[in-house]
Amino acid sequence: MSASGLELRTATEDDWPLMRRLDATSFGHVVDPSALATWRTMIPGDAALVVADGPDVVAQALFLDFQLTVPGGAILPVAGISWVSVAPTHRRRGLLRSMFTELHDRIGAAGYPIAALTASEGGIYGRFGYGPATVAVEWSVDRRTVRFRADAPDPAGVRIVTPRDHVDELAAVYDRWRRDTPGGLVRPKALWDDLLADRDDDRAGGSPLFAFLHADGYVLYRTHGAGPRHVRVVELTAATRDAHVALWRALCGLDLMERIEIATHPADPLPYLLTDARQVRTTAAADDLWLRLMDIPAALQARTYGGDLSTVLEVDDAFRADGGRFALQIRDGRAVCTPTDAAPEVFLDLDVLGALYLGGHRATAFAAANRLRGNDFELIHRIDRAFAADVPAELGFPF
Repeated sequence: MSASGLELRTATEDDWPLMRRLDATSFGHVVDPSALATWRTMIPGDAALVVADGPDVVAQALFLDFQLTVPGGAILPVAGISWVSVAPTHRRRGLLRSMFTELHDRIGAAGYPIAALTASEGGIYGRFGYGPATVAVEWSVDRRTVRFRADAPDPAGVRIVTPRDHVDELAAVYDRWRRDTPGGLVRPKALWDDLLADRDDDRAGGSPLFAFLHADGYVLYRTHGAGPRHVRVVELTAATRDAHVALWRALCGLDLMERIEIATHPADPLPYLLTDARQVRTTAAADDLWLRLMDIPAALQARTYGGDLSTVLEVDDAFRADGGRFALQIRDGRAVCTPTDAAPEVFLDLDVLGALYLGGHRATAFAAANRLRGNDFELIHRIDRAFAADVPAELGFPF
């Protein structure tokens, strides 16, 4: 990039104030210096890139060192792409592609089988082989009229606590949950301290954090509004069904609150606990965690499966050379995936495979959209059954 006067290179210590300014310009929020220092502990030494135009940083991208739970409970190292920005003064010059090419070369060289990100815009990352592997739904629950069914469990056991005084208990519950949940991420103590720092800038006009704690779950939430008040759930984590019900009963018992707003997953059972499921209103649904399989055999062999399967996949990767033709044999929940010269039976792009990986999407739906192609429709149904996960996939935390 030197011919254009732009330099792509590893970020130096002197670059970070300029990177913080570019991130603030791009997203309209100034990251607190102590929060940035915490997240920087998750960045490997050569994992932050900038594009410099003379003294200015005009583009940046980095990856974080994460550990991700996949279906069946295996924990894989994952490169979490974050802080991706291109200055509005330097658009349409190929800077994102240049950064991503170099960044993914480094991710591949480091041996990560999967890269992951969360996307501010949905149309950017498919061309880089990323598929939306989890879905988040926004719910608004009318607390004033909600009623639990007479046969719904009422396990109790919820306490009102001050979050920072119970960080070890919160972390222990979260760790149990993420070990069983596809999409769960290891959360180090430093990130817990950052979350519970509860800075004014993180409150979006709401109250300080409140918390309910159960032996098997917790809720962190804020209240908003001066007239009719409402609750915004920051995090609801339940390692058992009883904890899930108990925490929702506590939330719905908050007096003077008009509604409860929460981002959750499509399989959350709350509506089935209520006499009128319409009191849970879906206000939005969007992609959450995006995955790119950097090493297809390693990623596919790491997870477990819900049905037997024998097929040959032709996976197209238009960004790098990580695709190819693979024989996939699944027996008794375990897979063997090897490169092959055999004739392919199923054709798909790498982003589709990433979307299927955690069980959050169905192969038949992609086939209906002509994004997964094959002549044997029963085979595509078998792919559905194989890739389905017993535990609904959720993103552990945003990054």
